[in-house]
Amino acid sequence: MTETATHKPQPPSGGSGKRQTRSRADRHYVNRRGAELLKEQRSARGRRQRRIEERLREASQARLVRARFTKHRLATASLILLAALYGIALFADFVAPYDKLQRFDDAQYTAPTRVHLMDQQGNWHRPFIYETRNELNQETFQYEQKVPEEAQRYPIKLFVKTEPYKLAGVVSMEHRLFGTEGRPVFLLGSDHLGRDLFSRLVHASRVSLLIGLGGVALSFVLGVVLGGISGYFGGLADSVIQRLIDFLISIPLIPLWMALSAAIPQGWSGIQTYFAITLILSLVGWTGLARVVRGKVMSLREEDYVTAARISSAGHLSIIRRHLLPGVTSFLVVHVTLAIPGMILGETTLSFLGLGISAPDVSWGTLLQQAQDVTVVANYPWLLAPAAFLVFAVVLFNFVGDGLRDAADPYSR
Repeated sequence: MTETATHKPQPPSGGSGKRQTRSRADRHYVNRRGAELLKEQRSARGRRQRRIEERLREASQARLVRARFTKHRLATASLILLAALYGIALFADFVAPYDKLQRFDDAQYTAPTRVHLMDQQGNWHRPFIYETRNELNQETFQYEQKVPEEAQRYPIKLFVKTEPYKLAGVVSMEHRLFGTEGRPVFLLGSDHLGRDLFSRLVHASRVSLLIGLGGVALSFVLGVVLGGISGYFGGLADSVIQRLIDFLISIPLIPLWMALSAAIPQGWSGIQTYFAITLILSLVGWTGLARVVRGKVMSLREEDYVTAARISSAGHLSIIRRHLLPGVTSFLVVHVTLAIPGMILGETTLSFLGLGISAPDVSWGTLLQQAQDVTVVANYPWLLAPAAFLVFAVVLFNFVGDGLRDAADPYSR
C-alpha cells in the first residue's frame, strides 16, 4: 500500500525573517522621522506666526493697513496693473511706436495688424507682420487686407531707432520701445486720417489718468477743509457751507459742465485747457466728501479724548490735526481711490461731448468722439478700443478701493 506524501509548510528561512524585521524597523523609523519633521515644521510655523503677531501688535496703523492690504490678492494685482498703466502714461513718448499726430498715406481706417509667429511655409520666427494689400470685397464693397503669396516679412524689433524726440519734453531720445522698419504696424488699427490708434491711445492715457489725480487733489482739499470746518465749529459756518453744498448738488451736472466749459477761451493751449478741466471737475466733486467728513467730525468731537484736549487748552488746529483727522484717515484714503475713476469718467464725458480737451491734444474722450456714428462703429469696431481701456482702468481703481476699505476697517479679520 502506497503512502501519500503530505507537504508541510516550511518555516521561513532565517534570512527572510531578518529582512522582514529590518523592513518593519525601517518603516517605523521613517514614520517616526516623518512625525518629528512634521512636528518641527509646525513648531517653526508657530514660532514664525508668533513673531509676526508680536511685530503687528507693536506696529502702527499704517503698517497694519498695509499688512492687511497685501493679503487681498485681487487688490494687490490691481495696484500693480495701475502702476504699470501710470508708468506707460508717463513714458508715453517711448512706449508709443509713433507720434500722436503722425499720418500714414493710404492707411485710413486700417484694421488692426495681425502679428505672426509662423510664416506661410510653417517655419517659426520672431514676431513679425506681413506686407498686406487692400482689396475691394465685391460682396460687402469694403476694402479688406490680403496677404500676397510671396509677401515680405517685417520683424517687430525692440528699441528700434526713430526720428529724434524728447521724452516728456525734456530728455532727447532716438529710440522707441518697439516698431518695424519699412512698414508701419497698427496694433489697434488706424483712424480716418491714417494715424496709429495705439500710439494715440497711449498718449491720451497721460491726460486721462493724470487729470484724475489733479482733480481729486483739489476736491480732496476742498472737501476736507470745508467739511472739517462745518463739522467742528458748527453754527453759522455749518449753515453757510451746507447751503452751498445743497445748491451745488441741486444743479444738473451736464448743464453745469457745459456752462463752465463755455467759459474757457477758445485760444487756450492744451495745458491751459487741461488745468481748466481739472478745476471744473474739482469744483463739482468735493460736495460728497465734505458731507461725509462733516458727519464723522461731528461724531468724533464729542469723544472723551477731544474733550480732554479742550480742557488742556489745546488749540483748534491742534485738536483737528492730532485728534480728529486720524479718525477719518482710513475713510479719506478709500475715498481718494474711488474718486479718481469719477474724475476720469468726468473728463471723458466732457471731451466726448466736445467740451473738454480738443485737437490736437488727445484724451480717451476725444478718441471716442469718432465712435459717435453708429455706421462708423459697425464698419470699424476697433475705434471703441479707448472705451475698453477706460473700463479696465476704472475697474482696477474699484478693486484697489475695495482692498483699502477692507484693510482700513478696524473690525476686519
